[in-house]
Amino acid sequence: MRGEKITYTSAFADEGVHIAYENALARVEGGLGEVHPVWIDGKAIVAGDAFDVWSPIDRGIRIGRFQKGDATLAQHALKRLHRGFHGWQRTDWKERLSAIESSADLFWRDRFELSALLTLEVGKTRTEALAEVAEAVDMLRYYCRIYEREEAFIRPLASDMPGEVPISLLRPYGAWAVISPFNFPIALMAGMAGAALLTGNTVLLKPTSVAPLSGLKVYESFVRAGIPPEALSFFTGPGEAFGEAVVSMDELAGIAFTGSRAAGMWLYRRIAERLRHPRPIVLEMGSKNPCIVTASADMDAAMEGVVRGAFGFGGQKCSATSRVYVQEEIAAEFLAGLVQMTNALRVGDPRKRDTFMGPLIDQRALAVLHNAVTEAESAGGEIAAGGKVLAHGEFGNGYYAEPTVVIHLPRGHRLFREELFVPFLIVDTFETIEEAVKEANDTDYGLTAGIFSRKEAELEYFFREIEFGVCYSNRRGGATTGAWPGAQPFGGWKGSGSTGKGVGGPYYLYSFVREQSQTRCG
Repeated sequence: MRGEKITYTSAFADEGVHIAYENALARVEGGLGEVHPVWIDGKAIVAGDAFDVWSPIDRGIRIGRFQKGDATLAQHALKRLHRGFHGWQRTDWKERLSAIESSADLFWRDRFELSALLTLEVGKTRTEALAEVAEAVDMLRYYCRIYEREEAFIRPLASDMPGEVPISLLRPYGAWAVISPFNFPIALMAGMAGAALLTGNTVLLKPTSVAPLSGLKVYESFVRAGIPPEALSFFTGPGEAFGEAVVSMDELAGIAFTGSRAAGMWLYRRIAERLRHPRPIVLEMGSKNPCIVTASADMDAAMEGVVRGAFGFGGQKCSATSRVYVQEEIAAEFLAGLVQMTNALRVGDPRKRDTFMGPLIDQRALAVLHNAVTEAESAGGEIAAGGKVLAHGEFGNGYYAEPTVVIHLPRGHRLFREELFVPFLIVDTFETIEEAVKEANDTDYGLTAGIFSRKEAELEYFFREIEFGVCYSNRRGGATTGAWPGAQPFGGWKGSGSTGKGVGGPYYLYSFVREQSQTRCG
């Protein structure tokens, strides 16, 4: 396996998948560039100002023009959802469940068009894009299975008092703001909003301004599936202005947010400062994810897992592998194979079938990578692979860069601890498993972590001592990536999350409901 070019094409043995995707790509490209309103109470609204969104593949491809909603419009939307909550929560839970199941069916029906849009809007390869849409479908269906199995969280209780009939109910809070990021703009928005709607809350959708069209498609699918207009609205505009507007409103019942730690903590503090009583806030806030490779590891599996984990979607995943600790006796061999494999990756237009890594999302991301490379070299680090921004020829109109591997960076340097969200991987060495786990834990984050080892004692020690919420061993398909609904609940510890209940897990719906005890006497 060492040195072999890695592509995702092998996952698509059915040629029909490629034909369907490429046909959808042509259709979606032909429909780009339109002006899109915000949607409040089922009404299309055009704001006083608007902004354009361009594809990271090629800055000449205009995705569309979107409304730059202001604070007044955001507050109007939330007030309408607060009013609509009372009807939606009284809707029979089986009707709500049916609507969410129908939305999952629509996502699946439209999977090729949605995947093509993800490629064009955020630069995902066809495999990554199709996987994201499939994840959205599975997430919604999984939540529906949980909710149906638990019968909407209504449970009879027992009392020793004669004549008392107590029950426990988990009831919705009210109107939620759901704020989604660019890296999984369909799966994460659909998952957060679907969970809130299923449990009886109303939702104001706010996609990131770099991927609003994907968010609009989520909104449209929910509406077509039967979510009433008074239960769901769609808003576009500057994130900070939106946040300032909604966190000062008593009508805000809760926030579900996936994005940077800085933005998440800003929301967390603002809610505490502005509102009269606490609100639930569901935060997923990135990470600095480690992988440990011991001397007993399957070397080929470890190298492939690290490359896939670090450079899939250009490292623009909160689960991306960003630090690798390799046992000293195998470090030279591992690094040589890792560098060879990294240099063989195909970087380019994600619309092409053999591309492994497409563009980064924008110019700011390129600047982050360039600055990290410069800083690492200034601190005594060495660039073992990549390190360059690609700005000429086929790369001239987009945001392309080489996957980068850094060695000899002094421990304690900020690049070991701070999330970058670019294809930048640091490799370090260790002597003992205790040392490796200690270094892996030396970060404020705690989302995903991985290990490659064939020794049961090392695996047991890792799983017992690692301070991360999603942990893997010997995962060839991605050292720290690849969580799936119902299989790997995705939730962070420490600075990576706020609830302790993972996305796509059996407890996630609890974040959107609160318990009420009811006792009938006589």
